[in-house]
Amino acid sequence: MAGSSNDQNETGESSAPDGGDAHGIVVRVHPEYLPERSNPVQPMYFFSYSVTITNTGDLAARLVSRYWRIRDAYGRIEEVRGPGVIGKQPRLEPGESFQYTSFCPLPTEFGTMEGTYQMVLDDGTSFDATIPGFQLISPQAVN
Repeated sequence: MAGSSNDQNETGESSAPDGGDAHGIVVRVHPEYLPERSNPVQPMYFFSYSVTITNTGDLAARLVSRYWRIRDAYGRIEEVRGPGVIGKQPRLEPGESFQYTSFCPLPTEFGTMEGTYQMVLDDGTSFDATIPGFQLISPQAVN
């Protein structure tokens, strides 16, 4: 991912040597293709992605908003911004994690997602926590 010093793999798990960003927020993503909600004839391919956000830092932090950059197989980009995630703005104490699952429809058999969560520490410091890039791949794309 451009601008990131973290290495990542196809499932979107950060492998940064320090275990996260400078403020200790670690984001892991596990994508999954949902054939029962997809219709390749249309074409429409439906994916879920489960996210775990862990605070490994020393201060509590609140997730206030999100930014996603979604790219389909044709290189078309959709940007999504909004408050919180799944209607929540979770506050994570040091050592706590928050998990949620959301969805992404694509008009192509594969694509990628990456982004940031805008976070605020209890001391008022604002920062972006990196959501490592990950791939959305249907079985049709690898055949």
